[in-house]
Amino acid sequence: MISEFYTPIRTIMTPGPVEAHPSVLRKMATPTIGQFDPYFLKIMDDVKEMIKVPFQTKNEQAFAVDGTSRAGLEAALIGLIEAGDKVLIPCYGRFSYLLGEIAERAKAEVIYLEKDWYEPFQQEEIIEAIQKHQPKIVALVHGETANGQMQAINKVGKFCREQDIFFVVDFVATYGGIPLAIDDWCVDIAIAGTQKCVSVPSGLALVTYNARVEQVLTARYQKELGLSKDIRNDNHIASNYLDLSQLQRYWGKERINHHTEATSMVYGLHEGLRLLINEGIEAVWDRHALNNRAIEAGIQAMGLAIYGNPKTKMATVTSIMVPEGINCDAVRTMLLNEFGVEIAGSFGSLAGKVWRIGNMGFSSRKENVLHVLGAFEATLLFHGANINPGAAVQAALKVYL
Repeated sequence: MISEFYTPIRTIMTPGPVEAHPSVLRKMATPTIGQFDPYFLKIMDDVKEMIKVPFQTKNEQAFAVDGTSRAGLEAALIGLIEAGDKVLIPCYGRFSYLLGEIAERAKAEVIYLEKDWYEPFQQEEIIEAIQKHQPKIVALVHGETANGQMQAINKVGKFCREQDIFFVVDFVATYGGIPLAIDDWCVDIAIAGTQKCVSVPSGLALVTYNARVEQVLTARYQKELGLSKDIRNDNHIASNYLDLSQLQRYWGKERINHHTEATSMVYGLHEGLRLLINEGIEAVWDRHALNNRAIEAGIQAMGLAIYGNPKTKMATVTSIMVPEGINCDAVRTMLLNEFGVEIAGSFGSLAGKVWRIGNMGFSSRKENVLHVLGAFEATLLFHGANINPGAAVQAALKVYL
């Protein structure tokens, strides 16, 4: 006989996933109904409109793609890329290279603009590279979780629009936690996910795009052969599952039978977005900013260094330098096993050199911040780190009180 599993209760303070809101989990446990049930279609229509609020967009097209955030990134890029297209990727962390990986697999000519991971680019550097290479697409990461840094994009977006270049942006780590203005920033297609500031389990990607992108997708539309033998296209999008031209019609009035929807995930997304909007999106941004200030104050009061340029640090991730002589993974293991607290390490050149504390969604709460700082301090002291005992939580309390 196979035993049931029982998941432990954790305080999850990673850059994703985060703690799912209890109300979201309750909604996901409600009865499954058919994907074309009129009641479910109303839920889908509500979700389409709610997705737009954290993006601050008036785009007509906004919907969810079944799959993690990566599914949305791939759907966005392969929807625009044709073999041989030039794609410029400014890289200042791990996930910029993921955009390049996807573009390479789509047979694009990928141009990497690279720098160290300490800080993002000056926008003028990216604009200069655009002028030099004349790409069809510029794709970048707004908030890089590998280092906790955030790329300013308003000037880049405006320049791309003036040059008729498509601007694709990954907002996975900032959507719902940091003020966005994708219309003002001239973003053509924006991608986010459920598992971070929306406080929903991983499993859906959120996509919105403007009429410029929709025109390209419409020109590449091919209806699935089992549904019609008439709508064929020599320039169709390479993937069927991640074909935005079909997904748009699945979420729209046409309701083509593209796939069996993950209805329970859409329930959760509806609830996560509803909670954000009812809290007030500005209030949500302010909550993340406040908790970020408390985390920073606590870390610095301990005597630890925060990695990266403080002027470009994002509120949803704090990267902390591992002191000399301290084992990064040993600290994380003790935090998890003894305190039930999960934080993250990093990747690439930062592997073993920084810890990352996430500040996202339902995990972005005062009680979580105070708990992680207290547990972190105790664990570091146990491992012999030279820090200021008792300082972290007191510094954070001063931010709150």
